[in-house]
Amino acid sequence: MGQCYGKTIPTPDNEAPAATPVVGGPDRPRPTPARSSANNGAVNVHSVKNTPARSSAASPWPSPYPHGAASPLPPGVSPSPARSTPLKFFKRPFPPPSPAKHIKASLARRFGHHAKPREGPIPEDGAAESDQSLDKNFGYGKNFGGKYELGREVGRGHFGHTCQAKGRKGDLRDQPLAVKIISKAKMTTAISIEDVRREVKILKALSGHKHLIRFYDACEDANNVYIVMELCEGGELLDKILSRGGRYTEDDAKLIVVQILSVVAFCHLQGVVHRDLKPENFLFTSRNEDADMKLIDFGLSDFIRTDERLNDIVGSAYYVAPEVLHRSYSLEADIWSIGVITYILLCGSRPFWARTESGIFRAVLRADPNFDDLPWPSVTPEAKDFVKRLLNKDYRKRMTAAQALTHPWLRTENHPIPLDILIYKLVKSYLHATPFKRAALKALSKALTEDELVYLRAQFMLLEPNKDGRISLDNFKMALMRNATDAMRESRVPDILNMMAPLSYRKMDLEEFCAAAISIYQLEAVDGWEQIASTAFDHFEVEGNRVVSVEELARELNVGPTAYSILKDWIRTSDGKLNLLGYTKFLHGVTLRSTNARHH
Repeated sequence: MGQCYGKTIPTPDNEAPAATPVVGGPDRPRPTPARSSANNGAVNVHSVKNTPARSSAASPWPSPYPHGAASPLPPGVSPSPARSTPLKFFKRPFPPPSPAKHIKASLARRFGHHAKPREGPIPEDGAAESDQSLDKNFGYGKNFGGKYELGREVGRGHFGHTCQAKGRKGDLRDQPLAVKIISKAKMTTAISIEDVRREVKILKALSGHKHLIRFYDACEDANNVYIVMELCEGGELLDKILSRGGRYTEDDAKLIVVQILSVVAFCHLQGVVHRDLKPENFLFTSRNEDADMKLIDFGLSDFIRTDERLNDIVGSAYYVAPEVLHRSYSLEADIWSIGVITYILLCGSRPFWARTESGIFRAVLRADPNFDDLPWPSVTPEAKDFVKRLLNKDYRKRMTAAQALTHPWLRTENHPIPLDILIYKLVKSYLHATPFKRAALKALSKALTEDELVYLRAQFMLLEPNKDGRISLDNFKMALMRNATDAMRESRVPDILNMMAPLSYRKMDLEEFCAAAISIYQLEAVDGWEQIASTAFDHFEVEGNRVVSVEELARELNVGPTAYSILKDWIRTSDGKLNLLGYTKFLHGVTLRSTNARHH
């Protein structure tokens, strides 16, 4: 049975109204997500608990905007018809994510319509979880007071608070630090204890990226856990957005988005999904205009294996991806959140807005972002295409973080392209495909436009081809090892190499690599997909098309006789070969709902 986190606040319509977080530090009360797991599609209403506000570094600079400040909507920018409230502009207050309406209804049935759920945890299956039975010994260092001197508090949340500090000895002597102090008294369930363990493990395991908050130490005593990190004194991206009147120029937005994509691509390669990307979780290192950003707050993050799907509802309402609400998601959920952030940077408003959390969720699932109102008519087509390819409701059609860095909108920026775990997944599938499917993909690779080839060539070069211009399994293996951290081993990313064993006996040149590393779903999201498919089919007619029976095609697609009537339309009656429709459908394949979801 899974845990479902979040404080329910009864309202007349059983929906969560907006509430205001206090700004000033990472452990302040902030929109902390409902966190739940599916069990055959049902919510376990026997296990509900309040979630701590979580974060990883301190920002001593309070927001320049007072609580309830008027929306600084730029002149000439009118609210869109779909979100016709003056509060739709990106500003405080933020509604806190809490369990959605169906969870509250379940709670009402459990506790009675007039009974308010008690504060704090409700242990699983209704059994009281004895605090004495919980092991709150984390194995961290015990000498916090001897190593660090605490300064002023800069933020407070449900489980604890964050303070400035400085080191007393060693390499950290007199160095400004941020210390997140988590109260053990508030750790009243095994889940809450495991959350803290995992946050520290992820912070410790991830290392070596310039846009990632730096972890120094974890300590504990009888009362608290202390997480020691670098201090970022430049404030949040959220405050920068507000101070600019809500909107960035495209050039300034690019500088922000490149930093976000870079660190998220790094996390994804390591097998870590952040699950709470939002402007509050990016801090500037200093108040200088050119200061770098750091990604913080891994309290909701998790390790994820290559072909795994997660199912617990995690994230902040405005930034949560549709597939998270459907309880089957992976790394692509972070990409959606980046799309929301980019939309906000470019126009100053949220792409999905409602007065209640349930309304936000409905908008995320059903509504399309508005690209018609000001300032979108003056935004470049490349920028709009970039946002649309991140905010695609079909997670398979979204660009990865590494791909997004090669998008035409960002291509002029001087930034390195990171290794993409997606190419490992796609090459693995290609190696296990039938000769007929590989021939179809090779034809498709010959029709790719320069925009798609930029990404594929960059990934090929990251594999460091041999002198003969080809790559083998060793190239894939060495590329992973060059980028490995402890997190990659924890999430077992290298296991994918075992599925690429056929490459041990052969090599790939650039042309075959392009065929192997194509994502059909992502190509279908490109504006020129019809022309690409038509050109590819012409190549396929010459080089790969052959007579195929309905029965063989069904075996290729792993479907049964019930699909025969559909497959007949894919084959030409004149010569028994695939037609254009059949070719594109064959490339697309038949999607089966994944059963490999993790149940917490």
